[in-house]
Amino acid sequence: SLCGLPAVTECVQRQKAFCFSFAEECKNKITMAGRGTVKPQSGFNANNDAEILFKAMKGLGTDEASILQLLTARSNAQRQQIKAAYKTLHGKDLVSDLKSELTGKFETLIVALMEPPTLYDAKLLRNATEGMGTSEHVLIEILASRTPSEIQNIIQTYKNEYGHNLEDDVTGDTTGHFKRMLVILLQASRQQGVQEGSIQSDAKALFDAGEKKFGTDEEQFITILGNRSAEHLRRGMMCAVFAVFAEYMKMSGFQIEESINRETSGNLKEVLLAVVKCARSVPAYFAECLYKSMKGAGTDDNTLIRIMVSRSEIDMLDIRAEFRRMFATSLNKMIKGDSSGDYCKTLLLLCGGDDA
Repeated sequence: SLCGLPAVTECVQRQKAFCFSFAEECKNKITMAGRGTVKPQSGFNANNDAEILFKAMKGLGTDEASILQLLTARSNAQRQQIKAAYKTLHGKDLVSDLKSELTGKFETLIVALMEPPTLYDAKLLRNATEGMGTSEHVLIEILASRTPSEIQNIIQTYKNEYGHNLEDDVTGDTTGHFKRMLVILLQASRQQGVQEGSIQSDAKALFDAGEKKFGTDEEQFITILGNRSAEHLRRGMMCAVFAVFAEYMKMSGFQIEESINRETSGNLKEVLLAVVKCARSVPAYFAECLYKSMKGAGTDDNTLIRIMVSRSEIDMLDIRAEFRRMFATSLNKMIKGDSSGDYCKTLLLLCGGDDA
């Protein structure tokens, strides 16, 4: 589409808003390490924990409280040790016993906690591509948010577990520009760091591919957003050095998200927006996904479980902070309003606190 630049005053306002949000991002940027709510337990004893779980499921009835309190207070690596100890001590598979004793969403959540993270992602991607239809939003969420090394590990685990090539399964279930973007993300070969010399040319290529012309050159959006590092897209080596998104704003008068919304549609639009949002802030992206999973009538429990489990040891504290900032309510409060029983209790323990 051929869009004229907005009025000068509007453009200035947009620039000011961008600069403010960018400054806030720089001020608040912190290392993700140690930002999870679930930590390894000190003094951990896998045999003792295996016995507690065995007793919780022995005989008539099940002690759900003991199960959920124990498993949410152990890291995933510790849960794998408990699983091994359980089999050694009792000759039974812990996950199979949990499945036989628990039901519904609570069962789904507890079983998800027992999966090694990379295998959990691989299973989610397998479920998203097999059978009738494709869960595009699951493909988008995982492939847009995981690091290159995480994606490489997922690909290998997927091959080991299913004897399939993940890229073949994804391309067999998707089409067009959307498929091409997913294939690029699956290469896990984003440029490292910031290429200062190509910031302006990348921004200009995006501008020329959309706002400046009739129609849209989707390939340019796919190539640049799929192959450049988050740092290159978001900022330079220091906060004072703007990068592709800022240069694009200066050239066009629009945020890149605004242009993607206007210039693309369908699944391609969704994956491009997810990549941009993750380049800006992965915790903010997941905060938005969590909010959407619970707002309005009904709850997207699959998304809620997927994110609460997969981010609990990585950046849940930052997701909570972004959730509070973006939606003026706490993640804890919204979970309480959208879930109940042992399922709710487990989610709240993964959330790790209230930010009201």
